[in-house]
Amino acid sequence: MVNRLSGSPLFKRLASSVSRGFSTSTKQASGEVSGATRNAVLATVATGGLAAWYVNLYGNPIKAVTLAEHGLHPAEYPWSHNGWLDTFDHSSLRRGFLVYKEVCAACHSLNLVAWRTLVGVTHTSDEVRAMAEEFEYDDEPNDEGEIEKRPGKLSDYIPAPYANEQAARAANQGALPPDLSLIIKARHGGCDYVFSLLTGYPDEPPAGATVAPGLNYNPYFPGGGIAMGRVLFDGLVEYEDGTPATTSQMAKDVTTFLNWAAEPEHDVRKKTGLKVLIITGTLWAISLWVKRFKWSPIKTRRIVYKPPKL
Repeated sequence: MVNRLSGSPLFKRLASSVSRGFSTSTKQASGEVSGATRNAVLATVATGGLAAWYVNLYGNPIKAVTLAEHGLHPAEYPWSHNGWLDTFDHSSLRRGFLVYKEVCAACHSLNLVAWRTLVGVTHTSDEVRAMAEEFEYDDEPNDEGEIEKRPGKLSDYIPAPYANEQAARAANQGALPPDLSLIIKARHGGCDYVFSLLTGYPDEPPAGATVAPGLNYNPYFPGGGIAMGRVLFDGLVEYEDGTPATTSQMAKDVTTFLNWAAEPEHDVRKKTGLKVLIITGTLWAISLWVKRFKWSPIKTRRIVYKPPKL
């Protein structure tokens, strides 16, 4: 009977139609695959071409100034507070504030640093209050409308050496001394740049180096000519703790202090980060143990099927 069915004309027509349908679907599938492959190749080539064009346009940008006009790149120094969990050297911060107070404060301001932020960092509360009281600040107007003066308080900000920008430029031959509150963050190289700048004044400019009149040569400053002359010399200040006040020591201390001024939350941030790691590690360990005890009975149980006896 099977032989009769296979040889019948109806069965042959059905087999022929199925064969043609399978052949057509196979050709369509192969056509779709080849089309997808072609699209993938075109997309890859287009992406590679765009990337090559971008590198050709912007891979080596044209510089408007020479490398010398950018300034000499400072070396990297092993600052004691650069580690993940390292904090500021508070003895260095105290010495650095002394250098700022006796040297830098003559021209540069710390407009964003309040006296109160020094308490417990560089000085005690009584010491900071005494320093603040050395300055006079504007008080409330009196009955006649005149602004009276009062001694400084912990809530006041460290006063600027000049009343305004015009006074600062007039006292510095047209140059404006920058505010040092965020100078470490505002300069590429941070502490390394400021330290190199303070210690990078040569006795004489090298051969071929020229600076404009009224400027001082410093290879770390962009262009090589800076209005600020060398201000740190050996023995310029006297440290309370007996540390020798060499040029490099004073530059290191005042740079550390300026880094703190730019990041007063530095120590607290690292302390908080360590707390977060401890808490996260504890919760992770607890979760592992809970998972172990919750799942151990399920993972170690054995299911045995005992068919009933007939």
